[in-house]
Amino acid sequence: MEVNPGIPNSYFDIVYSIYALGWTVDLQQTLSNIYSYLKPGGIFIFSWEHPLHDRLSYEQSSFNFSKSYNIEGPEYNEAWHHNVIIYHRKLSTYINTLVEAGFIIEKVIDEVALPDTPSENPSKWYSTQKAQLVPATFIIKASKKF
Repeated sequence: MEVNPGIPNSYFDIVYSIYALGWTVDLQQTLSNIYSYLKPGGIFIFSWEHPLHDRLSYEQSSFNFSKSYNIEGPEYNEAWHHNVIIYHRKLSTYINTLVEAGFIIEKVIDEVALPDTPSENPSKWYSTQKAQLVPATFIIKASKKF
């Protein structure tokens, strides 16, 4: 994502990313690339796991904050049960980096739609019980200036 593989500038009307943008190491460069790929007025929509979600863990029959939301940087992600490193960023970092790249933020969504029945196992990474406390994901719609 950090390196342009030859995509022309001002080519796309819309770019979307579903649970991929958070894998980038250099968010600023990635968003600058995406901005350059869009036509003026083009739309960028992306989703990623909400930065509060992985801060909360289920231990001894209750949810606790196990990591600081405010500390950003690469870290082991427990959801994968392997040695997977993901770069933790605050929601404000995504928003501010979009603005710095030239995007106009049109909408931010982090509402939660919960099923009627709770998860059988509240310790699952994506459980209803956890989603009652913090959103599992966020979606941002941004546009390139005309």
